[in-house]
Amino acid sequence: MNSYPVTLKQSYSSALQAYLADAQEAALMRAYELGRQATENGLGVLDIAAVHQEALTQVLRPSSPSQETLQTVQAASKFLAECIAPFEMTHRGFREANAALKQQATQLANLNKELDAFAYSVSHDLRAPLRAIDGFSQALLEDYLDKLDAQGVDYLNRVRNASQAMGRLIDGLLKLSRLTRAEMRRQPVDLSATAQAIAEALRKSQPERRVAFSIAGGVTANGDPVLLQVVLENLLSNAWKFTSRHATATIEFGATWQDGKQVCFVRDDGAGFEMAYAGKLFGAFQRLHGRNDFEGTGIGLATVRRIIDQHGGRVWAEGAVDRGAAFYFTLEP
Repeated sequence: MNSYPVTLKQSYSSALQAYLADAQEAALMRAYELGRQATENGLGVLDIAAVHQEALTQVLRPSSPSQETLQTVQAASKFLAECIAPFEMTHRGFREANAALKQQATQLANLNKELDAFAYSVSHDLRAPLRAIDGFSQALLEDYLDKLDAQGVDYLNRVRNASQAMGRLIDGLLKLSRLTRAEMRRQPVDLSATAQAIAEALRKSQPERRVAFSIAGGVTANGDPVLLQVVLENLLSNAWKFTSRHATATIEFGATWQDGKQVCFVRDDGAGFEMAYAGKLFGAFQRLHGRNDFEGTGIGLATVRRIIDQHGGRVWAEGAVDRGAAFYFTLEP
């Protein structure tokens, strides 16, 4: 309060006198411009009320107003200041919140730079020793197989499997990082056609499997086509994987409507899961099945959740052990 510059008081007083002498639009425009400058300088509405009180007092002085008139002006100005105090507090809150958001945006930008540096380190510094471990283990198996007993061969195979699993985990983390930090470009996406193409690729990968796909036609959405393809690839690949222990299987893709929103789903009749653990499904590295039962890094569904979050939607799952699973997601239009 009262930290406003002298030039503002003088300019306001001159503009007020001009307006009272001849109420013209130009004077009102000057008042608006003064208010804009005051806001840019960080002044609040109580500051402007104080400026107005001083200017009005100066306007009245040449006419030699009575002491009672001056007291009335001061009392009225005090009343106005009290009335607009809530606006001042709201305005100040907005300014502080905006400053905090700018600070957080700067911190987030710096964090993203650090993540980029980390991703580079992971991509180069960690992959090299993993490739060496896998490569030398394979060389031992090929060149010294006759000198190793069954247990030694088993140990080396375990080393290779572990290093390859770590490599896949690193790839998943890098993919998650890149996808969720990339600029999102929304456009109409034919989800049915995308799901159909993924289903065909899965069939070709294991043509011996007896899996019936049921892909509903006409399911479209507004979103990033690359990111939404990743969502469907993860969900349909999961359904393919978790039905692999069944002689025959059914995988569905479709959509329904709930409360005026389109809800897309991928459903299967595979291994399923305990609903008590459904909340863990979308966390990174979370697995509800053993690695010996089904391969995976535990990053796929975390990627799905991140992408759906970016689209302003939500994702959830329902299932039962040995009775299949269903994954649902919505997208903001």
